[in-house]
Amino acid sequence: MRITTWAEYGLICALHLARRAGTGPVTGRDVAAREKLPGDYVEQILLRMRRAGIVNSTRGARGGYSLARTPAEISVRDVIQASELTTFDLHCVSHPVDSSRCAEAENCSIRPVWLLLQQRIDEVLEGVKLSDLLADESVVRSRVGLPAFESVADLPGALPILQG
Repeated sequence: MRITTWAEYGLICALHLARRAGTGPVTGRDVAAREKLPGDYVEQILLRMRRAGIVNSTRGARGGYSLARTPAEISVRDVIQASELTTFDLHCVSHPVDSSRCAEAENCSIRPVWLLLQQRIDEVLEGVKLSDLLADESVVRSRVGLPAFESVADLPGALPILQG
């Protein structure tokens, strides 16, 4: 799985709206400026999230976007699926190596592995709600079952130069 710009920006925008829940709508331009994101991306992402029922839009001088549900009712999977239009690109379906070899009617011993991976990724993303992400990183790490880290050197894959 590759987290694209669409998914990352979508989550940033959704979190911005979650932090402002109950304060009224905010324009896409304001979200973009405050989060330092490209305005065109933000507007397109917010439109996708509106179509998916994650955000509401209000027209007029005091219009803009707000969450359509509470942060506790919106999962990371919901946001990524709306922003990205999918959470996991099953390559053998979207870009088959060979149309006859990769057809669903064909026997493929690899496909079940990709399907299981897609299912597990979706389960993890569905289990994390926007409300969970409103906390500090150490709290979120604990909620998702990751150990706390003391410094950048403790991050998995940290370069040796950062460890000393």
